[in-house]
Amino acid sequence: MRDHMRVVVQSGGRRGRRARVAGVLWAAAELAVTVGVVVLLLVVHQGWWTNRQARVAARQEVARLEGAPRVDAASSSPPGPAFPEPSSAGSPAGSPAGSPSPSRTAGAGTGAGAPPTSQAPGGAGYAVLRIPRLGVVVPVAQGVDKRAVLDKGYVGHYPGTAQPGEQGNFALAGHRNTHGEPFRYINRLRTGDELIVEVRGRRYVYVVGRTLAQTSERDTGVIAPVPSSTAGPEYGYAEPGAYITLTTCTPEYTSRYRLVVWGTLQR
Repeated sequence: MRDHMRVVVQSGGRRGRRARVAGVLWAAAELAVTVGVVVLLLVVHQGWWTNRQARVAARQEVARLEGAPRVDAASSSPPGPAFPEPSSAGSPAGSPAGSPSPSRTAGAGTGAGAPPTSQAPGGAGYAVLRIPRLGVVVPVAQGVDKRAVLDKGYVGHYPGTAQPGEQGNFALAGHRNTHGEPFRYINRLRTGDELIVEVRGRRYVYVVGRTLAQTSERDTGVIAPVPSSTAGPEYGYAEPGAYITLTTCTPEYTSRYRLVVWGTLQR
């Protein structure tokens, strides 16, 4: 009888341990599923929802800009003052869209070909960038602040660099992944491809001349008035001119390095 009772107690103990183990495993499985769902939602939000929102906002801004009063490109009146930089522009350090920041004023030229300028609120577009090969049509805003400009699906104009059509370097940054990702495929651009900038009725056509597949985020030379990379003298230019620079992150879904595309003004 005693042996029989001892067996029952031991059996109940094993069942209790098994129940506890099963409970722990079930809780772990539920936690794993919950974490998986949260991660999936984050991926959907970053990879789809932010793109959808940014693209809609960018299209609306392009439509607004295209409906703005046009200016006679043949007018001989001198251009106005350069756009003021929004207080949130700051340095693009840490931005996934490209963090080289200008170390000096780039191309403050005021020749007859320079575009007319006007006051623009912080984060508002003032130009439209078209990249025919990629089917990209995106607004350009002052500054490279993530929240105020880049995350809205816009392309940001580096503070201190030239305006479209001016001598110097009209330098731009844009997201490669998420938030509209306007610069996702700029690695596909080739020599001779057009980069078209429209500012209040004036149209400036740049032609891609050189690219740099990878450089450090601290390579500020790529957005200098005469762009030239520290990666090597063959990357960039040696003579003054009217340039455009596109910068974005590389490899995709990281912000470790920068991808650069340069062009020169044709008309």
